[in-house]
Amino acid sequence: MLLAPNMVQTEILEIDPVSPQPQLIAKAASIIRSGGLVAFPTETVYGLGGDATSRQAVSKIFQAKGRPSDNPLIVHVAGRQMLDDVAPEISDKAARLIEQFWPGPLTLVLRRSTMLGPSVSAGLDTVAVRMPSAPIAFALIQAAATPIAAPSANTSGKPSPTSARHVLHDLAGKVDLILDGGDTLIGIESTVIDMTADPPVILRPGWVTAEVISSVIGLVKAADSEAQLRRSPGTRHKHYSPQARVVLIERGSPDFIQRTCKKFLEIGSVGYLGHTPAGINRPEFSEIIVGKMPQDYAASIYSSLRRLDERHPDVIVVEGIAPAGEGEAVMDRLRRAATDIITEDS
Repeated sequence: MLLAPNMVQTEILEIDPVSPQPQLIAKAASIIRSGGLVAFPTETVYGLGGDATSRQAVSKIFQAKGRPSDNPLIVHVAGRQMLDDVAPEISDKAARLIEQFWPGPLTLVLRRSTMLGPSVSAGLDTVAVRMPSAPIAFALIQAAATPIAAPSANTSGKPSPTSARHVLHDLAGKVDLILDGGDTLIGIESTVIDMTADPPVILRPGWVTAEVISSVIGLVKAADSEAQLRRSPGTRHKHYSPQARVVLIERGSPDFIQRTCKKFLEIGSVGYLGHTPAGINRPEFSEIIVGKMPQDYAASIYSSLRRLDERHPDVIVVEGIAPAGEGEAVMDRLRRAATDIITEDS
């Protein structure tokens, strides 16, 4: 097989998501230490990992994704010593969040150590850090013995990958190894909170909600400025979008959903994702029905958007859910994916 310049032969290895085989972890860790890229499953989505202390490896991540250089990366660590190496100033509130939620889907924005180059953080003096709970991810970081920078393993702006197949579709020839640990557990990215602000600021909602965080450290605020959002990945550029135009129905009755789908069917083919069946049986209409709870949506939205997009519809209509609790994170991702947002009373 002939490869284009700067392309690599991407290898895929199936790995046990609960008890990852040490020899496979060792192989992946060797690639990380040598400056290569490894895609691996976390509990949220698949990450595109490289040595966070290597400017060359970090540059490869940005190039592979086509990621804007002003979009910071999340650095993944395994253990307190590694955390202290990348972010030496840990406040009391940050320590309480670490004790309560790590390992897990919570990212803390902290002051960046000089151990990390500025490109990891898009030139900022802060760094976004988290400790993943997925056994494959945690074992890989430990074996590599270096913090791993790992944004989602997809082409920038596209739906995040929740399976190895998604990674291969987007990044074949751009990543050395994909560790296939099956589908990810949660399905949407981590919560990001800026601990350098007082009170701390939620920059990106995720599975760890603001209400739960505030029960541990007191008052937290939502980001309300461009300067604040710059400190987090996934907040300013267009994200999570398939090729097709996406129309998000934030609120709408079953009748409104059906009428909306039929309106777009007048001009082309339509894909539909929601928890309410649209009641349409036409060859140019594709439908994916998921459960209406936030966890159902989180586990399904990216893979469903990709499945619908493979059918090349002109429009994908998505039914929203209530933006409460974990639903806030789901709706944040859907709003960012949407070309248009409508409600029945608009």
